[in-house]
Amino acid sequence: MKIIVHIPSQELDLLDDSGRILKHYLVSSARNGTGQRNGSFCTPLGRHVIRAKIGAGQPVNTVFMRRRPTGEIYSPELGAAFPGRDWILTRILWLSGCEPGFNRLGSVDTMRRYIYIHGSPDSVEMGKPGSVGCIRMHNRDLLELFELVNAGTQVDIHA
Repeated sequence: MKIIVHIPSQELDLLDDSGRILKHYLVSSARNGTGQRNGSFCTPLGRHVIRAKIGAGQPVNTVFMRRRPTGEIYSPELGAAFPGRDWILTRILWLSGCEPGFNRLGSVDTMRRYIYIHGSPDSVEMGKPGSVGCIRMHNRDLLELFELVNAGTQVDIHA
């Protein structure tokens, strides 16, 4: 299995080992565009792997902070109470860069930047940039993807 994220079209494809597309999803990457630097709030490019799968067994719309469930379940009312928050919901696929000096180690380390593929409120529009660096998905799509991939799955992010 392999994941390819296409930044220009805001799409994510899950491919089997022969390169055939198994699943296709709309996503939302960083509103600041692409970039590797820590603090840029950009989506990093290049070859990555899923370092960890977080949230298995948690209810849909579980709110995460620092990769831990907060005990909250997202609702439109909770969203209205915290309007500026970039919600991390349901599941997390934590990415780690594989290219030293480009997306791994030093000031360009994807893992240390806490870049994830994660769920978001159903009201978040997919197909256009809007996150602060991560790849956002609708919860139902992320739940499906989460069950199909393992830690160690390759994730290529292309501009």
